[in-house]
Amino acid sequence: MEKLRYLPGVTTLALDADACVGCGTCAVVCPHGAVRMQNGKARIADRDGCMECGACVQNCPTGAIRVTPGVGCAAYILKKWIKGKNAAAGGEVNCC
Repeated sequence: MEKLRYLPGVTTLALDADACVGCGTCAVVCPHGAVRMQNGKARIADRDGCMECGACVQNCPTGAIRVTPGVGCAAYILKKWIKGKNAAAGGEVNCC
């Protein structure tokens, strides 16, 4: 989804390649194709395409992927509007 962009260079998406076991689930659940498989391992293919939804984090069996809510996470933005910034910013994202 290279046409869909939020703010460039702000995503907190991180990948520990050594912890990746190559299951490919992260690539399957990523709605924007920010994470893809290459040579049997996950890789961040489109960092600015990440909307910080947390689907990859929720589905990674080894914790190889991390993301913290920020400007791209729709659930974080909605929670912030409803409950306030302090209630919404509770560490790593469990949005989806």
